[in-house]
Amino acid sequence: MCEQKIKPATLVIGIGNMGRNDDGLGWNFAEEIEHMNVPNTACVFRFQLQIEDAHLISQYERIFFADASHQSIDNGFEINECRPVNHFYFSSHSQSPETILYLAKELYQKDPVAYTVAIAGEDWDFENELSETAKHNLGKALKGFEKYCL
Repeated sequence: MCEQKIKPATLVIGIGNMGRNDDGLGWNFAEEIEHMNVPNTACVFRFQLQIEDAHLISQYERIFFADASHQSIDNGFEINECRPVNHFYFSSHSQSPETILYLAKELYQKDPVAYTVAIAGEDWDFENELSETAKHNLGKALKGFEKYCL
C-alpha cells in the first residue's frame, strides 16, 4: 500500500537572480527558510513568476513571494498582504504575484492567503555575493517571517 504524502500548507517562492548580487535576495530568503526547517513549509526558486505558477500556488494554503527591492525601505524589508488582481504584463514570462493569485482563483478556484516579502538591496552587478546592507536586511526579513510561522 502506498503512503500518501501530505503537502505542506505554506509555500515560499524565492524570486530573483543569484548572479546579480542583491537581486538574489529572494533566493537567499527561501534558502534560509529551508535551512530553518520551518514546519509544514516548502520552498521553490524562480527567476521570475510565470503563469504556470498559478497551478503551483493553488496547492497551498499560504504563499510568501520573496524578492529583492530596488526601493529604499525604512526597516530594510516589508511583508505585505497580497491580493489577486486581474492585470497581465505583455509577456507571459513575467507576471506579478497579484496576477498569479488571480489566475489561481480563476482557473483552480483557490484563493490562498498570500504575502509579498520585499527586501531592500543596493548592488545589482553581475556577481554572486550579497552586499553587507542586503545581508543585514535579509536577517531582519527572516526575523519578520518568524512572526508569521514560528
